[in-house]
Amino acid sequence: MDAPPRLLLVDDEPANLQLLRQVLEGEYRLSFARSGTEALRRVREAPPQLIVLDVMMPGMSGHDVLRLLKADPATADIPVLFCTALDADEDEAAGLALGAVDYVTKPISPPVLRARIRNHLALVQRDEVERTRLEVIRRLGRAAEFKDNETGRHVIRMSHTSRLIAQELGAPRRYADLLLAAAPMHDIGKIGVPDAILLKPGKLDEAEWAVMRQHPQMGADIIGEDASPLLRMARTIALQHHEKWDGSGYPHGLKGEAISPEARIVAVADVFDALTSARPYKPAWPRERALALLQEQSGRHFWPDAVQALLRRLDDIWAVHLAWRDEDVA
Repeated sequence: MDAPPRLLLVDDEPANLQLLRQVLEGEYRLSFARSGTEALRRVREAPPQLIVLDVMMPGMSGHDVLRLLKADPATADIPVLFCTALDADEDEAAGLALGAVDYVTKPISPPVLRARIRNHLALVQRDEVERTRLEVIRRLGRAAEFKDNETGRHVIRMSHTSRLIAQELGAPRRYADLLLAAAPMHDIGKIGVPDAILLKPGKLDEAEWAVMRQHPQMGADIIGEDASPLLRMARTIALQHHEKWDGSGYPHGLKGEAISPEARIVAVADVFDALTSARPYKPAWPRERALALLQEQSGRHFWPDAVQALLRRLDDIWAVHLAWRDEDVA
C-alpha cells in the first residue's frame, strides 16, 4: 500500500503549525518548519508532494522561499500553497505570479484547506501518470527503431516536423503537442514483422509485402483502446499513416478526409525525413529532390495542405533535421 503524501507545513508561529497539524494529521505525513531556511533544508532532506507556506516570516519571507524553490530544477515542480493573513487581491496576485498553485487566507477554513490540498495533489498525480505514459510511448517508439534499419533520431525529427506542420495548419497547441508525443509510435507494429522481411536488403516479393502491410494493424493492436487522448492519437497514427490521399494506401484503402488529420501529417513528415536521411541501403536524397517528390505526390499520396505547410515551414523543419542529424551510417 502506498504511503500517504508528504506535506511540508511552514509558519513561524507555533500555534499556526499546531492548527495545521490538527486539520491535516491522519491523512498525510507531515513535516514542519518555522523559517524559510529550515523549510529549504527540510525540502532537501525529504522532498514533499506539496508545501503549505506562510508569507510573512522574519528573515526569509514565503515569497523568497518560493523564488528559491522555483530556481532549482530539483524543487521547481513541487506545488506551493500560500496560507497567509494577507488577504488583499494584490497579495494573492503576487503570490500566484511567483508560481504558487493556490492562496488560502487566515483564519483558515479546515474543509476548504483540505479540499484545496486534495485537488492539487490529484493534479500532481495526474501529471505524473501523463509523464509516465509519455515516456512509455517514447520507449516503445525506440523499440520499433531497434527492429528496423532506421535510427532513434528519425523519430525525433519526424515528430518535431509533424508538430511544425500542424502548427502551420493552425492546429491548437494542445493538438500539436499531442502529435509530437504520439508520432514516435507510428511504426510500433514493425515489432511484429519478421526480421527476414523487415531487414531484407532487396525488394520484397508480393508475399513479403502482404506481411509488411500488416504492421499498421499490428501497431494499433499493440497500443490498444484507451481513453487517453495521447494513446488514442498514437493508435490512429499507427493504423493510418500508410493510407494515401487518393485511396491507394493500406491497410484499409482510406481516402481523403476519411484519413485522420494526424495520420495525413505524419505521412508527409515521415517520408520527407526518410528520403533526406541516409540508410544502410541508400544515401540521403538532396533536399530539393525530396521536396520535388512530395509536390509530385501531393493530392495522390499526400494531403496537399500538409505538403504546402511543410514547404512554408521548411527553414524550421530543416533546422530540426540539422540539429538531430544522424551519425554516419555504416
